[in-house]
Amino acid sequence: MTTRSVLGTCHHDCPDSCGWIATVEDGVAVKLRGNPDHPFSLGELCPKVNHFIDRVYSPDRLLTPLVRNGPKGSGRFKRASWDEALEVVADRVGTVVETLGGEAVLPWWDAGTQGLIQMSSLDRRLFARLGASRLTGSLCGGTASDGTAATYGTAHAADPMDVRHAKFVLLWGTNTKLTNRHLWPFIEEARQNGAEIVAIDPLRTSTAAAADRHIQPLPGTDVALMLAMMHVLIRDGLLDQEYIDAYSLGFEALRDHVADWTPVRAATECGLESETIEQLAREYGSARPAHIRTLIGAEHHENGAMFFRALSCLPVLTGSWRVLGGGLSKSTHSWAAANVDDSVFDPTYQEPSTRTINMNHLGRALTDPTVEPPIQALFVWNGNPVVTVPNADLIRQGLRREDLFTVVSEQFMTDTARYADVVFPATTQLEQVDLITAWGHVYLGWNEPAIEPVGESVPNTELWRRLAAAMGFDDPDLFESDLSLIESTLTGLSIDDLRRAGMIRADVPSPLLPYAEGGFGTPSGKAELHSTALGNLGLDSLPTYRAPEEGPNGSLAKKYPLSLLTPKHHTRFLNTSYSHLPKHGPREGGPFVEMDRVDAAARGLTDGDRVQVWNDRARLTLPARISDRLRPGVVAIPFGWWSDDHGEPMTANSLTSDTLTDWGGGVAYSDTLVEISRAL
Repeated sequence: MTTRSVLGTCHHDCPDSCGWIATVEDGVAVKLRGNPDHPFSLGELCPKVNHFIDRVYSPDRLLTPLVRNGPKGSGRFKRASWDEALEVVADRVGTVVETLGGEAVLPWWDAGTQGLIQMSSLDRRLFARLGASRLTGSLCGGTASDGTAATYGTAHAADPMDVRHAKFVLLWGTNTKLTNRHLWPFIEEARQNGAEIVAIDPLRTSTAAAADRHIQPLPGTDVALMLAMMHVLIRDGLLDQEYIDAYSLGFEALRDHVADWTPVRAATECGLESETIEQLAREYGSARPAHIRTLIGAEHHENGAMFFRALSCLPVLTGSWRVLGGGLSKSTHSWAAANVDDSVFDPTYQEPSTRTINMNHLGRALTDPTVEPPIQALFVWNGNPVVTVPNADLIRQGLRREDLFTVVSEQFMTDTARYADVVFPATTQLEQVDLITAWGHVYLGWNEPAIEPVGESVPNTELWRRLAAAMGFDDPDLFESDLSLIESTLTGLSIDDLRRAGMIRADVPSPLLPYAEGGFGTPSGKAELHSTALGNLGLDSLPTYRAPEEGPNGSLAKKYPLSLLTPKHHTRFLNTSYSHLPKHGPREGGPFVEMDRVDAAARGLTDGDRVQVWNDRARLTLPARISDRLRPGVVAIPFGWWSDDHGEPMTANSLTSDTLTDWGGGVAYSDTLVEISRAL
């Protein structure tokens, strides 16, 4: 028997990007464990990944190409050879391009495989070669970067691991213990050294329960809370005036702007006690160093970019950027640019005028009769948009179109794949090479294939090469190898070094104090508390609160009085991955709507009742779960389950808003209003 150990990195859309070691016996993966040498994950894999080998060898896995032979959405397919399936795709897509032009083709992908080349690399070149519509926006990430850059001129922030040095930790809109679990030991280290841990979240998550204090504002009102904090910091002199004078612009304008944002005013907007806001601001302003930690949940509001714009002003006012452990930490992805430049994947022949479609508006793009040319060929990979994208029923409506040709690359028959005309089998992370640029720490992770592809599955990059050949293209850059693709992006690192170590810290300073002495990325090199550039774009030049239209204080609240959150609730599946596997989804139970007992009593409901949750988008029938985790006026449906009956699936995202965020890139999932009543 031949046994070997192979270093890899978890590929999931998760900030932790854990290092792992696969044990392979005679070509079969038999064990997967955490890499104890990884500085962040420290040898632990989460419950979502501990049974990853079950996914790799699942009897339900897709291992051959499939061609539809039943109604759309029925999940009825016949097995096909690769040549047969490629010919079907090449003929149909070729006809679409010939008759309607390349923009009638739309590629849609997300971060189901969050690797440098398997997420998006050769596809950019192939679809540019076709002249396809370009996908823009993001389900998460981009909004946060834009908001932070409005103040700092860059998306750079603190190293989350440095939270261990903080004396005050503010966890704002992030459920660290569940969705960023490997950071929690660093937070506990800070607490053991005397730090107070405060969580701000509309939901009493496991993180909020473990914090020293939980502040529970109404959804979408965070910016009002921040403005009141600024008011108190300035009013009470809890400022680092030397830092402000040296490294910021617009302090006087900000001071005047927040003068009437008293804690009393913000308390009314946020649904909090004014004393709570006073205490929070004073504790934050008095602690040295104070660390704010946030992630992606808070950007899922109509004012998502402004959330990060306003939040990034706080450590400037207090000068907490001066001290190790202070400042603001969020996604670290921008730091990877020190060694990785994926712009080399962008083709020189991409027409700048090519039509763009926001990924959050997939349903609109597929159903809007004014879209010209209409989308008639859709490619989906690294995602399950029928479950993960807002206004999901509209997407389903579009996918049912008989004139729409849909191609999906997948590992399992997801709710989206069931609507495909052709499905190609995709490899898992144990079967493909990749480089992982983490967004929860500053280490680059290598992933070496541990086993040969199972069945006839192929990595996404190989799919694009095969499709390019089937389409009759011969451009050399459409056929570049995986290792060459990775190597072409690297600066200051070698593939050999990455393979040998399994992970390498990005070439960023240690300790990482990006703004201790200014160094902001704005033209002036200063933090812009007042931004002339934003004003010139017709945007608010100062941090400004605007109540979301579909929020608790918005115009639709009379019709739909309950704010709906769709949080990650599960310990054993992430996004839609694993929700269907025996050791993951079933152990979490099924979907439900969670509500406060005050709201339940007002509607005559008790725990376990079957209820209808509805708005203008959809109507779901679910069991009610009464709890004390929510405040009155807020309800929650956990996100991520696939449909049970594979008929017409209904998910939490059937209800959610597809309104774009304030600066257009992201989407306001969490500004969604509903009503609930007993099911008939």
